[in-house]
Parts: sequence; C-alpha cells; structure tokens
Amino acid sequence: MICAIETTHREYDSLLRSTVVGANRIRDAFHRSPLRGRRNTPLALFAAGTRLLQACILLLCANAAFALPQHAAVPGGIAIVTLGEHNSAPQAYYLGKRVMVVQEGGQWQAVVGIPLSAKPGRHTLRLQPHGARDRSVTFTVSAKRYEEQHLQVPPRMVNPSPEDQRRIARDLKLGAEAYRTFLPAAVVATRFILPVEGRYSSPFGLRRFFNKEPRNPHSGIDLAAPTGTPIRAPAAGRVIATGDLYYNGNTVFLDHGQGLITMYCHMDSIAVQTGDAIEAGQSLGTVGATGRVTGPHLHWSVSLNDARVDPLLFLAPEIVAQLQP
Repeated sequence: MICAIETTHREYDSLLRSTVVGANRIRDAFHRSPLRGRRNTPLALFAAGTRLLQACILLLCANAAFALPQHAAVPGGIAIVTLGEHNSAPQAYYLGKRVMVVQEGGQWQAVVGIPLSAKPGRHTLRLQPHGARDRSVTFTVSAKRYEEQHLQVPPRMVNPSPEDQRRIARDLKLGAEAYRTFLPAAVVATRFILPVEGRYSSPFGLRRFFNKEPRNPHSGIDLAAPTGTPIRAPAAGRVIATGDLYYNGNTVFLDHGQGLITMYCHMDSIAVQTGDAIEAGQSLGTVGATGRVTGPHLHWSVSLNDARVDPLLFLAPEIVAQLQP
C-alpha cells in the first residue's frame, strides 16, 4: 500500500510540474501576442481553458506538494526525525535554531537542515512539548565528501577593494537576516517544482576555488539558461528581501514558512517586491549574469533552519534523475 501511494505521489509530482510549466508557457505567449485583450479568439479561449485545467490539477496534487523532502542525514542534507505523538506540534531546536515540525502518518516529524560544516556523528534536537518537560532526541549524521570546482573570474571578484568589502558586509547582513526568518505555519509546501528550465550546470556542495584560491563551498545549485528565461517560484511563499548584491547580483529571497527560505541569484530582472505574496509557478523575474558569474544562469539556494541544504532533496526523484549532468 505504501509503495502504491509513493508511486501515485511521483506521478502527481510529474503531472504537477508539467502542467505548471505548460500553463506558464501559454500565459507568456498570450501576453506577448497581439491578440491579447480579445476574449473570443481561439488563443484566448485556449489560454483560459489551460488555466482552469492547471487549477484543477493543482487541487488534485495538493498532497504531493506537501510530501516531505528526501531524508539524507549528511552535511548539507536533511534529517527527518520522528518526534512521536503529541496533542499539538512540539517545538524543536537544533544548534540553537528552531526547526520545522510537521505531522505525517499521525506522528510529528522534525525536518532538520544540516549545515555543510556539520561533523559526522550523533547530533541532538532539543524538544519542547506543550505541557511536558523538555527532552532530547538524537540522530546520526554520516560523512559526505563533495567534489572540487575551479573557476576563473575577474580578480576584483576574488580580492575586493575596501569599498567593495563594505558593500559585501551589508549584503551578508541582508542575507543573514533573511535566512534567520522563522514564520510559524500550519502547512508548508516541501515538494518543489523547478524554478527554471535550464541545464544543470553545478551541483550543491562543491568545494570552490576562484582563481586557484579556496572560497566557501557552493551553497546551492546552478541552472544555466539564456538571459531573459523566466524564473518561477517553486512553491508558494512571501518575498522577504530583494537587492543587487556584490557576489550574487540581482537577488530575491522567498519565505515558505517554518524556516524554509529560498534564494534566487544573478537575475537579469526582478518582477517582485518585498512583502509580495507569491503563488507556486509565479514569475519572480528572469535569468541573467549579474554578480560573480562566468555566464548566464540561476543560482538557487534552499535554507532550512538557517542551514543551506541541497535543493534536489525537495524535488521529485524522477525530476532529479533528469537533471543529472
């Protein structure tokens, strides 16, 4: 029975993604068409029918959108930790940060982001049940070694000037505040659609060297696409910050609830503003080559309880299989 349910979820995930992408293409074509504004043309009727079909399938696929991300208890991964039965959602903390807690199968589960700096071994969650004493829950983190990547960029992007360093400090403060956001939410969509159609050019966790100098590991994935390619929200959320950052270029941060934050970098244009409520599949802007880049692409990061984790863990398995370089 469990296998049948998982198979159905995978089929719904694929259908959901293809429907959202297809409807978005039709919508973009309609907005560019000289027939826009004419209600009775075949294109207008077809676009309206497609939007209705998309809405119906989104309702049918609601369960798939809330499927838990893949369990991968490694640095840069996610640990799904069973907290047991409680009358209401307990609060859980890891490394001093509150973590996502959701209910599945009658049990409460902590969805824990593990930072890339985490050491292998036993790790501890601090659990605060309502009306009961605090207790500890442990889980094990396994070792994982990420590959190296060597890139050549302009020298200024490796050794910035004092003025650039002041700008970078402001950028880091903006990002830190965004990543620390924790908005309580009863329901959080944790199964994503791809934000852009493009070539999977750089995986998560790469140990990076710019002009032969070591720098921070790659905290997201890169999807290469031509400048101007639409970038879509992978799930519903709220825009909590935007900006033109030194390294990341034009950037958008989305809050999806319970410490789940996504970031979109190097954009050519931004189509949203701070405070906007965003639906899954809605346009955030377009792919570009702003900031520290070697070509146009989207850098997509996912953060969970202020730990950057592999975005692929939030995608359906068959989508991940198609992305492998």
